[in-house]
Amino acid sequence: MGAGHGHGHGHGHATAGGAHRGRLALVLGLMLAVAVVQVAGAALSGSLALLADAGHTVTDSAGVMLALFAVWIAARPPDTRRTFGLQRAEVLAAALNAILLFVLCAFIAYEAIERITEPRDVSGPGVMAVAAFGLVVNIAALLVLRSGQRESLNVRGAYLEVMGDAMASVGVIVGGAVIWATGWSAVDTVISLIIAAIIVPRAWSLLRESVHVLLEATPRGVDLQDVRAHMLRQPGVIDVHDLHAWTITSGVPVLSAHVVVADGHLADAGRMLDELHACLDGHFDVEHSTLQLEPAGHADHEGARHP
Repeated sequence: MGAGHGHGHGHGHATAGGAHRGRLALVLGLMLAVAVVQVAGAALSGSLALLADAGHTVTDSAGVMLALFAVWIAARPPDTRRTFGLQRAEVLAAALNAILLFVLCAFIAYEAIERITEPRDVSGPGVMAVAAFGLVVNIAALLVLRSGQRESLNVRGAYLEVMGDAMASVGVIVGGAVIWATGWSAVDTVISLIIAAIIVPRAWSLLRESVHVLLEATPRGVDLQDVRAHMLRQPGVIDVHDLHAWTITSGVPVLSAHVVVADGHLADAGRMLDELHACLDGHFDVEHSTLQLEPAGHADHEGARHP
């Protein structure tokens, strides 16, 4: 039938998150150190806000461990059963991180309700000292992850968790200062609820982005009408149908399409494929694409057909 099949150039199996494995490991070490200090500080000071911050840090640590595990799994080579390997594991890890954040917020809210009915004394200076230590370490962790969070959804999940912990530390410091200056311990409960309220929208954003990828929706920033228009500008292309684009994992968009070619151009299928792949890679950063070249009228024999 004169159909041609091609794939993008140089598609490897490394993921965006894999390039930042060392950074994730360093951040994990920092967060575990903070978690130990915060748990001890919460026990000694009686602060719910500090306990919430400690719980957030522990959850962050588990999330980063999960991210590291996902990076390792995603780097495994593909086989005949999993043709893209396990790269999607990074997105699953990001979704699970978001769910863990929601669970943490529920725990904070539950503890806060108990504190409202049974107030407890809180040591302001102790809370401030521990929270300040956590803030310094969190800022260092954010700097370590700053570049990677722009490239990998998995790393972004860890980055958002650390950012939330840094903001929580600021709130705890403020609460500790208020307690120290006024003796009003109830502010500790208020700060803990504010921490939860700050975490929720970021967790929702991460979960929504993860689900977007898992549902194989069109990658953010890719307009399929624009893609079709660019492909139609290539010499010899008269129609494009069954055009699909999705994301395997962060930094790995893929595309497939049926390309209808004018009479006389199928003989030069190799050149046409090279030009189409170069167009998709250059304009839309899609390195992996699978294209079927076909003559006019062939679509009538293909059964189910998509736009």
